[in-house]
Amino acid sequence: MNKEQYELLAKQVFHAALEVHKTLGPGLLESVYEYALVKELQLRDVYVQYQVRVPLVYKGHSLQKEFVIDILVENEIVIEVKAVETVLPVHQAQLLSYLKLTDKRMGFLINFNVELIKHGVKRMVNNY
Repeated sequence: MNKEQYELLAKQVFHAALEVHKTLGPGLLESVYEYALVKELQLRDVYVQYQVRVPLVYKGHSLQKEFVIDILVENEIVIEVKAVETVLPVHQAQLLSYLKLTDKRMGFLINFNVELIKHGVKRMVNNY
C-alpha cells in the first residue's frame, strides 16, 4: 500500500469515527464504540477484523502471551478504541506495541469520551 492509499484509508477511519461520535455522543462503554465503529466501517465497504489476536514472539520463540487489537482495517491500520476521561501514555504505548508487533505502519488511538472527536483522535505511525 502506498502513502496515498494509506491517507485515503486514514480519512475513512476518521470520518467513520466522526459519524459514530456524532450519532452516539460521549459517555458510553468502550465496547459500544468498538461495535459501532466496526459497523460504520463495514457500511463504508471497508474490510475490518475485530478483536484480532497477536502472539508475542521473541527471537523466534513464542512467549505464550498474546495481545488483542480492537480493530484492524484492511489488514493495514490498527485502531485502539478507548472511552476514558484522559488518554494516558500507557494507551499510546499500547498502540505503538501493536504497530511494532504486527509490523503495521499506521494506527489510531480513538477516545470517544470527548466533546469533540477531533480531540480524541491520535494518529501514530511506525516506519511510515
